[in-house]
Amino acid sequence: MMTLAIHDQRLAKPGFHQSAALRDYDSVRRAIAFISEHWRAQPTIEAMADAAAVTPDELHHLFRRWAGLTPKAFMQALTLDHAKNLLRDSASVLDAALDSGLSGPGRLHDLFVTHEAMSPGEWKTGGGGMTLRFGFHPSPFGTAIVIATDRGLAGLAFADPGDEQTAFADMKRRWPNATFVEDTDGTTALAQRVFDTRLWRADQPLRVVLIGTDFEVRVWETLLKVPMGRAVSYSDIASKISSPKASRAVGAAVGRNPVSFVVPCHRALGKSGALTGYHWGITRKQAMLGWEAGQVGLH
Repeated sequence: MMTLAIHDQRLAKPGFHQSAALRDYDSVRRAIAFISEHWRAQPTIEAMADAAAVTPDELHHLFRRWAGLTPKAFMQALTLDHAKNLLRDSASVLDAALDSGLSGPGRLHDLFVTHEAMSPGEWKTGGGGMTLRFGFHPSPFGTAIVIATDRGLAGLAFADPGDEQTAFADMKRRWPNATFVEDTDGTTALAQRVFDTRLWRADQPLRVVLIGTDFEVRVWETLLKVPMGRAVSYSDIASKISSPKASRAVGAAVGRNPVSFVVPCHRALGKSGALTGYHWGITRKQAMLGWEAGQVGLH
């Protein structure tokens, strides 16, 4: 099972955990970008390693540590065939979730998430009267920006090196009238709950607060029902929320999801299996799907 460098007790130097985790993702990101462009030619591990500026041995161990997959297996997880397999029977996946009683705030998916939605009035104020705490944390997908209320996780964004403040400004624009207080210590436990799979426990569900329009919240709640290792199309989501002609609006709502990864908007694909867009970058979406392929393969 993949665990973040932040939890490796062998790494005792202050600040080393964070730099190691982010350094790992930076190498992975470069390898993914290369694989995405050249996967049809089935590049060698030497070529992938060269693109990532590491040795072949280092790349092999990096991918095994990061995703539980070899570089070759990860390359296979980025193919269109793999994406089509993720979409297989996607509508029935949502049917099964509903039939299992997963439409309420119980055990929604692998992260054991419970959720609540803020009232339309609270959303319309633009966060007025709310205090949102935030912190920057290492993650398997770059720097994570964790935003929390007293009720639970309200926002999760990602940034590449040097883009942290831009990503944070993007999140602040979603709730322009809220008060933001930096609290890295206070948001650390939430970051660990999200990214350390050892803490994905049904008896300690991760609480999420969804802040958006009624339509957006319905889309996000539907995403919560998509299991790891599967995907759905935008049209499947539209059908499930009784708006079968609203695929484009669904796509916009998916793009405005403020709780990335936890509310798994990366599992929404085009009908053909195309990855389409992702607010935090297609490479990061590929990284998430590949990382999850490794997790599913381990369980």
